[in-house]
Amino acid sequence: MPTTRTVLLTGFQPFGGEQVNPSWLAVSALHGARIAGHRVVARELPVAFGTSLKVLRAALKETQPSLAICVGQAGGRSQLSLERVAINVDDARIPDNAGQQPIDAPVVADGPAAYFSTLPIKAMREALRGAGFPVEVSQTAGTYVCNHVFYGLMHALRRQRAVRAGFIHIPYSPAQASMHAGTPSVAVETVTEALRLAVQVALKTRTDARLAAGAEH
Repeated sequence: MPTTRTVLLTGFQPFGGEQVNPSWLAVSALHGARIAGHRVVARELPVAFGTSLKVLRAALKETQPSLAICVGQAGGRSQLSLERVAINVDDARIPDNAGQQPIDAPVVADGPAAYFSTLPIKAMREALRGAGFPVEVSQTAGTYVCNHVFYGLMHALRRQRAVRAGFIHIPYSPAQASMHAGTPSVAVETVTEALRLAVQVALKTRTDARLAAGAEH
């Protein structure tokens, strides 16, 4: 049993030809930090269907966190995206790092169609915006390994209602964006500080803010 209350943060290995993944760079910078009386533990996940969830479940068992947030790269997005919903489908546009490319396959056979984040995503958005960070509430986490992990996270914690959990997508780092003309980016150090605040708000906010954060398309 852990002797202190824990926050589990995960990032991913590089994929898609990239040399780094800013999600892991940002998350690993918080490993060992103390936030609102909790110790942060960072774990790196493989970009591989199935295997990523085995590593995630092992990390959940090891850390028994009060809060779990998985973080992933979303090249092309300009803001940190607080994901609202994970859907029960794997539909890979490109193969994962193990060469797998599932099409229209469930994440969990006979699982529910979707799970919603249990993070206070609107309160988090407001706090992050107030601190000057670029952030939005996102209505889709895609159908690649990020959504796979998000859905698997929520499925693993479905009976542990005291444990809040969810997923955050982040843009390319500036170094990555320099290789993709016209692509937006956010510095890894900025993402790290945004995640620090996001964790703090998630730990301290019991009832989410009631604010409009929807989308027309």
